[in-house]
Amino acid sequence: MTTPRITRVREVEHCWIPVSGGVRLSARLWLPETPSGEPAPALLEYIPYRKRDMVRVRDERNHAWFARHGYACVRVDMRGSGDSEGVMTDMYRPEELDDALAVIEWIAAQAWCDGAVGMMGTSWGGTASLQAALRRPRALRSIIAVCATDNRFDDDIHHMGGA
Repeated sequence: MTTPRITRVREVEHCWIPVSGGVRLSARLWLPETPSGEPAPALLEYIPYRKRDMVRVRDERNHAWFARHGYACVRVDMRGSGDSEGVMTDMYRPEELDDALAVIEWIAAQAWCDGAVGMMGTSWGGTASLQAALRRPRALRSIIAVCATDNRFDDDIHHMGGA
């Protein structure tokens, strides 16, 4: 299937995604405006690097590109980071993975999404994508995991060999 190039993209600077415990995660959206208004597949980037400042320029370049090529893009600050509510106590906590699955479900249920969600990320975001894929959520169809690992004991910069 060839994805059509879309020239118009609607950006949503901020929206809330509800997750467990009454916490809301902050998201920024890039939504392709298709001629017939049909829903699009979505790409999720789920990372703790503040969407409002730290990686904003990179986000604007990458997510806008995908949106212009027919993908709805969703960039989410993880629980306790950026504009999201809650507390982040450590990397890769169970709440982080549960939140990712809730975000995937939320995206798939939106009118602008055709029900298919992909995840992408580098390093932390790539590992989060791999971990979400291991849980096999119905809507998650693909991942792009760059510089990521599925073996944190032997192959993660933070816990190499368990130390």
